[in-house]
Amino acid sequence: MDRWTEMELLVQASERGSLSRAAESLNMSNAAASRHLASLEARIGARLMRRGTRGLCLTEAGERFYQSCKSVLADIKDAEAAASATVLNPTGTLRVTASLSFSVQHIAPLLKEYTARYPNVRVVVEVSNRYHDLIDNNIDVAIRTREFERDSSVTIRRLAATRRILAASPGYLDAHGAPGTIEDLASRPLLLYTYANSPNELNFRRGEETRSLRVQGLLESNDGQVLRAAALSGMGILVQPKYILYEDLVAGRLVSVLDDWDLPQLAVNIAFQSRRHMSAKVRTFIDFLVAHFERMDYQRKWTAFDHGAGTRRPILPESICGKLQ
Repeated sequence: MDRWTEMELLVQASERGSLSRAAESLNMSNAAASRHLASLEARIGARLMRRGTRGLCLTEAGERFYQSCKSVLADIKDAEAAASATVLNPTGTLRVTASLSFSVQHIAPLLKEYTARYPNVRVVVEVSNRYHDLIDNNIDVAIRTREFERDSSVTIRRLAATRRILAASPGYLDAHGAPGTIEDLASRPLLLYTYANSPNELNFRRGEETRSLRVQGLLESNDGQVLRAAALSGMGILVQPKYILYEDLVAGRLVSVLDDWDLPQLAVNIAFQSRRHMSAKVRTFIDFLVAHFERMDYQRKWTAFDHGAGTRRPILPESICGKLQ
């Protein structure tokens, strides 16, 4: 028998003066209530209730046990309420992990607004370009560019898709010109991200046409910001997700090349532990991030073809483009 139910039954029967009314309050049959009471008395080894002129009443042993049960049940309900409050009211430490590029460009700028809205949440950002196990490393939310998680207890929610593009600085293009074909890349200084899938093989698609090219980087790094800084200095042509380079393209600090060809896109996902019993700090942060991405329209911006960027024109913000049309 369920000891919790037995204790609840004893408390209800004592306070209502009737086993049948106690059974009704606990949504059980009278027969089930009688079995629970008999089981409890058998385990305790004492008669806890007797029938009096006004219905059921407690024996001396029953009175002492009733007081203890009521205290225990109150403590458990208080514990449940406290746990429930953490689900409804964001509080505690939120541990987030993402790459350096994503942390700097898309998490850090939002934290002032998030923590102002939820002041009882303390945020810890673990910057890492490798994917750590969420459970082993006590991570609440991870931002990752992969389609699925090996651990079935980890849930993913899509933030956006992003193209991977080739880009170079205006200074580099002034000195060396833009590559005209994919094959031209074989003789160009390339800046490659070593954690990419097959970093030394570029697979392009343009409509139904495909090309593959084996490449060697003049500079290879496990961090996108190193490659971005090298590209801005004019060192060569980098291959990076557009979410890292978008602001540089808009400002004209970098220019996309061979943009009519498409490299395999990346999915930018939020990974977190099971949806069941999600804490408020995790739920609010995920909803906050998703709403921001939708508001900024990153999915469209990061998957658009720049068409004509190779002519050295920066990507103009939409507000400016609208005025020029």
